[in-house]
Amino acid sequence: MATAQGQPPRDAVIVAHGAPAEPAPQELVLKALAAATAPHLPQGWRVRGATMAADGALECALAGLSNPLIYPFFMAEGFFTGTLLPRRLAEAGITGAVQTAPFGVDPALPGLMARVALEAALASGITPADSALLVAAHGSKVSRTSADSTHAMVAALGPLTGFGRILAGFVEEAPFLADQARALGRGICLPFFALEAGHVVGDIPEAMAEAGFDGPILPPIGQHPDVPALIAAALIRAAAGHPAA
Repeated sequence: MATAQGQPPRDAVIVAHGAPAEPAPQELVLKALAAATAPHLPQGWRVRGATMAADGALECALAGLSNPLIYPFFMAEGFFTGTLLPRRLAEAGITGAVQTAPFGVDPALPGLMARVALEAALASGITPADSALLVAAHGSKVSRTSADSTHAMVAALGPLTGFGRILAGFVEEAPFLADQARALGRGICLPFFALEAGHVVGDIPEAMAEAGFDGPILPPIGQHPDVPALIAAALIRAAAGHPAA
């Protein structure tokens, strides 16, 4: 049976890193994300979600699927998407799988983040031109890809939002969140994260409180209700041979 796009149905797996110390909650989140993505895909597609941290979860999600598309629910290219995930796929007997670009570099994401930030400004009585947007991100002490993806997002958001300033602040490298928040003045903090866990529930609010920031701290962009449709669109593009269109 062909899909509405004239293509045969495909299998897909949405993969996140997960939390090794407590894998179950994020494993449930990935399964729910896959279930929410499925209605946005053509009839006949199968989509599953798994983390790499939960023992055997990725292998279980891959079982019985035919040449699945792999969607990395990560914010940047790096060791996990470029080395560890392909290695795990190979160990599971999956060869030649099409792996899409990660969530954080999806071409539709700047538009979604801009809309979220502007809606939050309106709801909070904040005039974008007179305020700032702080993009809170992970960063890394050993790799530039996380920061590079964040700075690219900041650049993309400029012409889309009209905020007086748009800054990046990181958990694990300079410029650190608290330092950036002290220079923020009136504004909004939008976490550039896929999942609401770890840094998002602990480090970000702690850093913002340390800086005396009293503006809105939004949920991580990966938890927005429009994300399943964004993922589905990326999977459809990848199936058509245009993963970054």
